[in-house]
Amino acid sequence: MAERNKMKDMPVNKLMVQMGIPMILSMALQAVYNIVDSAFVGNMKVGSEAALNALTLVFPVQMLMVAVGIGTGVGTNALLARTLGQGNSKKAAKVAGNSLFLGAIIYVFCLLFGIWGVKAYISSQTIDREVLTMGVSYLRICCVFSLGIVFFSLFEKLLQATGRSLYSTIGQVTGAVINIILDPIMIYGIGPVPEMGVKGAAYATVIGQIVSAVLLFVFHVTLNKEFAHGVSYMKPDAAIIKEIYAIGLPAIIAQALMSVMVYVMNLILKFNPAAQTAYGLFYKVQQFVLFLAFGLRDAITPIIAFAYGMHSKKRIRDGIRYGLIDTAVLMVIGMAITELFPGAFATLFNAGQSRIYFIEAMRIISLSFIFAGINVAYQGIYQALNGGLESLVISLLRQLVIILPLAGIFSVIVKNGQADVSLIWWAFPITELIACLAGYVFLKRIRKTKVDSLK
Repeated sequence: MAERNKMKDMPVNKLMVQMGIPMILSMALQAVYNIVDSAFVGNMKVGSEAALNALTLVFPVQMLMVAVGIGTGVGTNALLARTLGQGNSKKAAKVAGNSLFLGAIIYVFCLLFGIWGVKAYISSQTIDREVLTMGVSYLRICCVFSLGIVFFSLFEKLLQATGRSLYSTIGQVTGAVINIILDPIMIYGIGPVPEMGVKGAAYATVIGQIVSAVLLFVFHVTLNKEFAHGVSYMKPDAAIIKEIYAIGLPAIIAQALMSVMVYVMNLILKFNPAAQTAYGLFYKVQQFVLFLAFGLRDAITPIIAFAYGMHSKKRIRDGIRYGLIDTAVLMVIGMAITELFPGAFATLFNAGQSRIYFIEAMRIISLSFIFAGINVAYQGIYQALNGGLESLVISLLRQLVIILPLAGIFSVIVKNGQADVSLIWWAFPITELIACLAGYVFLKRIRKTKVDSLK
């Protein structure tokens, strides 16, 4: 009841900070998994360059698994918060239970891909046998044991929907610390543990994710008392699943498009393996910065959704205003760090032959962070107000419609010798700026149709 009253009565600017900080830390730590793996793998004594390339190639599938888990969680989050705002605890229990049923289905698909689809996927991006072997080993482990990341994503959103974002952060921190401790032990072989290379990085990652998921399950069962728990609530309810994905499907597509974009960019850069590796390394740094915006978005969505369920115009408008302002501040800080210290990040990854390309990519693409962060905030606002279509359009513009044709055209110019690889990186700031302008138009329309018309 105290958490519900907080969502209802606390000033929105204070609520945004109180809920946002744990979520921001949680998302940042999620990005740490990939950065830590690459940092340790990049410092292997043998095969480090091939290992970095392998991790670059597997990254889109890792992102896709996260996309489906988080997207389902986003739909659950917004629907659960709105249902609680309406005071319907019986439906809230069914929403939570159905989300866990969906998690089990998602895991089965990940498992099947891990067993039969991994080799074909990696071989489509490289002909280097060493890179192929490393990529298949790493990705197969991540898929077979993906239940950790899938259920962590769901329990995280269930806790966030009731205002208990601090506990999701505790679970994320625990998993990240375990991952960081196990990485050098399993990659390099310390004490009784044999040297496993990239396989060790994969095992360290999935162990950390599983521990996080188990811990959040305990928090969910013991703390989320606003609705009942039990296996009976996991019985599939077509109407509730439809509502979850009416909100969550655009979020899944948005995250999945990130995977598609990275995969296609790997194909575009296939002519230059060093640039391909550099892009993969930078993308992990970029995700670390943008995950700050994703974290704040996960505060924006339940705050506005709860207010929308209450029909409170003032709290909705405050949520929009403070959400956009806070996101812009975070992105300015992120852009400053990446612009000032690109060399430090290159050294962290022991970038080697890809160092020059990595620094060029960081200096150019990071110019897009402010626009990209605002676009992420827009999508959180749209999702809270049942604006799934607007959210989907922004995702399509950012990660498919503009970026890939533009990067493809620039790559042709580069391969013809009329420019260097850095031209390709300019596709990112151009794309985010255009999408941001479109997002502003959508925001004005959705406020008029969804907010101003409330009674």
